[in-house]
Amino acid sequence: MIPDTSSCLKWAVLLSQTSPEWLAKALADMDAVLLDHAHCEKKAAASAMSLVAGYSFHEELVRKMSALAIEELQHFRAVYERLVARGLSLGRDPGDPYAQKLIALARPREGRLTDRLLIFGLIEARSHERLALLAQNLKSPELARLYTELANAESRHAKLFVDLAHRYDDDAAVSRRVTELAQAEAAIVANLPVEPRVH
Repeated sequence: MIPDTSSCLKWAVLLSQTSPEWLAKALADMDAVLLDHAHCEKKAAASAMSLVAGYSFHEELVRKMSALAIEELQHFRAVYERLVARGLSLGRDPGDPYAQKLIALARPREGRLTDRLLIFGLIEARSHERLALLAQNLKSPELARLYTELANAESRHAKLFVDLAHRYDDDAAVSRRVTELAQAEAAIVANLPVEPRVH
């Protein structure tokens, strides 16, 4: 099943598309992409558990984020096995300026949960878009299958985060805020250097 690169746009409101230059660079250096991707999956699991720790009184959030953390660790393991098979080692995480800039936009007090959920949703939506592009263009059938599965998972995750934001905040407020954050996300993407990494 080929992933639909537009399927997140309806509800996660990505306001820009990844450039062909990114796809060319990523395909030319899949070792770098796999290394970055493994770190992304690891941090996604940690982010889910940080929500569990910070909002342990929200039963639905705890259940869904703990399940998400387990799934993200499974994805980490799948990507890690691919990079080890290529003779690579995980190494130190160099950081993700894209995610760091987005996370810094979360309000410090009122509205913070909404912002964190929407920011994580936007990150997952961008990941879905880019993993789907890779899945459609990779020459290795095995790697293309993996990236199809992971792209589809990222789409589900993005929707989960947006749905939870609506669960814990007013619908109109969430809609306004996701548009503001999506505008910021598009600007961040436009101003970052194009590199062979997920973000």
